[in-house]
Amino acid sequence: MKQILRLTVGTAAATVVFAVSAAYPEPLVLESKIALENIHGRIDHLAMDVARQRLFVAELGNDSVGVIDLKTHKTVRAIAGLREPQGIGYVSSTDTVYVANAGDGSVRLFRGVGLAAIGKIPLGDDADNVRVDEVTHRVFVGYGSGELAVIDAVARTKVADIPLKAHPEGFQLDGSGRHIFVNLPDAHEIALVDAVAYKALASWPTKDLRGNFPLALDESSGQVLAVFRHPARVGVFDEKDGRLIATFETCADSDDVFVDALRRRLYVSCGEGFVDVFAPASNGYRRLGHLATAAGARTSLFVPAIDRLFVAIRASATEPAAIWIFRPRSSFATRAATPRWGGIDRPRH
Repeated sequence: MKQILRLTVGTAAATVVFAVSAAYPEPLVLESKIALENIHGRIDHLAMDVARQRLFVAELGNDSVGVIDLKTHKTVRAIAGLREPQGIGYVSSTDTVYVANAGDGSVRLFRGVGLAAIGKIPLGDDADNVRVDEVTHRVFVGYGSGELAVIDAVARTKVADIPLKAHPEGFQLDGSGRHIFVNLPDAHEIALVDAVAYKALASWPTKDLRGNFPLALDESSGQVLAVFRHPARVGVFDEKDGRLIATFETCADSDDVFVDALRRRLYVSCGEGFVDVFAPASNGYRRLGHLATAAGARTSLFVPAIDRLFVAIRASATEPAAIWIFRPRSSFATRAATPRWGGIDRPRH
């Protein structure tokens, strides 16, 4: 079957509709599955300690964080006693894991190889997504009805709050560390934030697009990519002025999106039970793959340093919860030779 592409250009933005081509292999290869025994309910976000090859899994339904050794493909421990952990981030400069808890509005800190508990920072309701700026040693956490907390990663204290119009969902810092782009689904907006002055600079209305949860930046093209649930589409915005450039269909119930800068691809993970893969095209974006996962598998993590996409799979009536590991294909038809790096292939750049 050949690829079908329909492009409609109006006064606002281009709309691109895709049918997946069956002429090429999928752009992602399911490399392995790591079972998470006795983990039930919702699994939220992931983070990674690249140096030790440890993957951290926010096991919200179990009030725990699982720690997976990627060399052995086994869970080596669980951090228990949490309160609905949602967001998670790893600060390599201080060797510290930050866990945002929706249940009590706190951020819990764990450090070193033994993951010793070293602190608890109270924020407020619904502590959620975590982002790390290793250059300035700051950690940003979305929470409450409209706040981004700014945490000094060296002093381990909150130093500021950035007020927003609504609860922040997916957000990203740009490469300069000066700006943050924040999804505000309850306000039907994307906020542009000054990460130095700690204030909102602009708001971009999303119009008839609703439920903008995940967000990624394609800085090579100067684009902000927000994924919407109602309808299930990706919106492409100009990072300078917030102009909506294009939209295109994707899988339903999305919760994470990542840019693979090496291949110029976009990975979207969805609770509908799919990972969609897109690439830029002359008329917008084209869909390269529509890979089946499992119902409820909304969250994922792409780690460029080891060239892998991790997808969190919820437990079902017949299968345990798991982490599925996908390896990107270097091209449609061939697999690039990659040298070994610990337990995982590392890309050759």
